[in-house]
Amino acid sequence: MADFGGFDMPLWYDKGVKNEHLAVLKSAGMFDTSHMDCIRVKGKDAPVLLDFCFTRQINDLSLGRCVYGAFLDDLGHCIDDAIVYKISDVSFMVCVNAGMGALITGHLTEHSDGKFLEINDLSDQIAKLDVQGKNALKIVSGLIRDKENVFGTMPYFSFKGDLDPDAPDGVRLVDGTPVIVSRTGYTGEFGFEIFIAPNKVEKLWCDLLGAGKPYDLIPCGLGARDSLRAGACLPLSHQDIGHFPFINHPWEFALPFKTGTRQFTKTFLGAQSLMDQDQKAFTYAFAGDSLRKVAAGDAARVLTEQGKDIGRVLTCATDMGIFWYENRIVSINTPNLPPDVQIKGLACGFVMVNHPLDMGTRLTLVEGKRKIGVRLVSDIRPDRTARLAIKNFQ
Repeated sequence: MADFGGFDMPLWYDKGVKNEHLAVLKSAGMFDTSHMDCIRVKGKDAPVLLDFCFTRQINDLSLGRCVYGAFLDDLGHCIDDAIVYKISDVSFMVCVNAGMGALITGHLTEHSDGKFLEINDLSDQIAKLDVQGKNALKIVSGLIRDKENVFGTMPYFSFKGDLDPDAPDGVRLVDGTPVIVSRTGYTGEFGFEIFIAPNKVEKLWCDLLGAGKPYDLIPCGLGARDSLRAGACLPLSHQDIGHFPFINHPWEFALPFKTGTRQFTKTFLGAQSLMDQDQKAFTYAFAGDSLRKVAAGDAARVLTEQGKDIGRVLTCATDMGIFWYENRIVSINTPNLPPDVQIKGLACGFVMVNHPLDMGTRLTLVEGKRKIGVRLVSDIRPDRTARLAIKNFQ
């Protein structure tokens, strides 16, 4: 167990991080993510406020869809990343990181400028469980009333339901409990996030474990969550993104660039600073030569092949489901691999350096006496399942 955002949370359960990581890639794993905070923004001016404070386009978001982006300050630094859910034309739910509910609520309120809306911090009022992996649909659907209608069509980054028991077209568990079911997650693999009232979450946890027993569903802790998200090339807020400009990194899809340009499609808080600054920080994904890793942080340095110190290690984890084969990364889900290929795992993560580098550049990560060789890559774990159509899992 460890403290995380003020919560006492499991780093791993009895199966251990490696088996939890592989369970998600091979079948399914379940995460208790009730530490995440949610905010409800409601009113006719809600889209205007969010469009200004959030990096992604909100006005173009369809009902029942959600989008990943970030809240920036006027310097273009990331206060927190988030997912915004469009419940109706005037009602949105914002899911932020642990302990960030009050801060982002205050940030939105500060910039509301008398607009016609309500901003409510729902911290501690919503619990959340995530079931991730190729068998997630088979496990979750058995607990959902009217499952054919709920899961008939559900694209990636869409959701259904409302926690308001009086909401029309709500989604309910078989026992009548209202939930929000979202086709999102933090692993890069197919799966769902389920939002539910806190007093109902323990029963749902037990029911999911029961439904998942035929599929070897196991609970997963923070260790597997970190290794899976790193292999999926996803950032950790306040570590990979934070109090430095939110640009020149692998997540620029979260910025509203005009196609083929470095200009933005809208005005948003921090945009001018991102354009004006003389950028001296560049973040890249890397994959190691083996599963050996270093600890992240300022003490872990990034060296060129000539030994020059050019930056620091933001994240270094081990994805146990990948390996190099014929000068490319493959995963345990890569089709048509020769049977003699052994997937042993690779270190992976993100580095921040002081000048632009080319993909494939070889670097050395150094922490004390420990050194590992890595190379820069545009993506890490291939053949991820998150974006596949739901029909592939029915």
